[in-house]
Amino acid sequence: MGILYEDVVIIKEAEKAGDPTVITVNCPDKTGLGCDLCRIILLFGLSISRGDVSTDGKWCYLVFWVVGRPTRWDLLKNRLLEVCPMFSPAASEIYYYRPEFQQPKPQDVFLLKFWCYFDRKGLLHDVTKVLCELELTIKRVKVSTAPDGRVMDLFFVTDTREQLHTKERQEETIGHLRAVLRDAMKSCEIELAGPQITACSQGSSFLPSAITQDMFCLELPSKHTNGFLSSNLVSVTVDNFLSPSHTLVQIFCQDHKGLVYDTMRTLKDYNIQISYGRFFANPKENCELDLFVMQVDGKKILDPEKQNALCSRLRMELARPLRIDVLSRGPDTELLVANPVELSGRGRPLVFHDITLALKILDIRIFSVEIARHRIHDREWEVYRILLDDGDGLPLARNEIKECVRKKLLGWE
Repeated sequence: MGILYEDVVIIKEAEKAGDPTVITVNCPDKTGLGCDLCRIILLFGLSISRGDVSTDGKWCYLVFWVVGRPTRWDLLKNRLLEVCPMFSPAASEIYYYRPEFQQPKPQDVFLLKFWCYFDRKGLLHDVTKVLCELELTIKRVKVSTAPDGRVMDLFFVTDTREQLHTKERQEETIGHLRAVLRDAMKSCEIELAGPQITACSQGSSFLPSAITQDMFCLELPSKHTNGFLSSNLVSVTVDNFLSPSHTLVQIFCQDHKGLVYDTMRTLKDYNIQISYGRFFANPKENCELDLFVMQVDGKKILDPEKQNALCSRLRMELARPLRIDVLSRGPDTELLVANPVELSGRGRPLVFHDITLALKILDIRIFSVEIARHRIHDREWEVYRILLDDGDGLPLARNEIKECVRKKLLGWE
């Protein structure tokens, strides 16, 4: 006897402002399911304040207490259901997970191209916000400002709904953009991006060695660097004595937006399975996680080298979930932000949204943008290179800009 489809994900909305909304997921298990669910919760602009996860290796039960702005709960439920490996759409009951369904199929990439008559502060964020609300995932951006002030925007996107090839979906997208940009938008076109168009959009694949050595170092810093936490603020320990069949991983660190996702994606990349776990953020803005885990072969993590490697990687990912700097690019000022990509190929959601929002709040115009993926130190990184328009002088010093962007990205507002 199975569980009815509508009971796989249950969302109980908060009864009053300030209370958390409770999301319950009950479905067959798979390695990395917690990561996939936490990524979607983060994508919808929500933060996990508390969580409880348990599984017997075949079936799992997860509860997340989330806080944040009101969201489209029905849509969130549908997106959570899509990553749960449990059902045939035509069936009324759930079936056990089959491995061949684990890897998502590649999505078509579309080129969204439009001209604006003039630039204005916050324009790029307004466009990014619309695309996020329409569930269009931004894969790459190329923004250029002409000498006469006109702006050309090239957005390479995928459609979560897989409908952007239809006339109705394209008209919906263009209509939403016109409603926000109004008279500023001159023209807008959407087309399927072939390999030649995508290749021409790549921009420079070169990153200066000074940048790669500092920003993408996989060693933990001994002090604050690039605006992130020092390693002594992140504690990760393992215990093999408390449980006869599981390794206990205990984490204590300062809370930040996406912390549970950062933990889950690291364990997923290491192919570590969580059998039971609890986590919560306390009023002092610290987060505690107790995770009972095992290797994919069902055994404890007994090898000291594997233990040290896992703890070191978790400390690094939680101390430096994103890399950020503000530096000189010739005579201009460049904001550089990078985040690690999961082995599955997914990048951290809403990074570009938060960057553009921070710059809008700071009243800083964006002159050009390049988003590309780079393989550095055997890891793939999503790198955002944003050239700031400092023609009239920047309102803040570079360190202050970096700090403001950092706080927005990590939810420390």
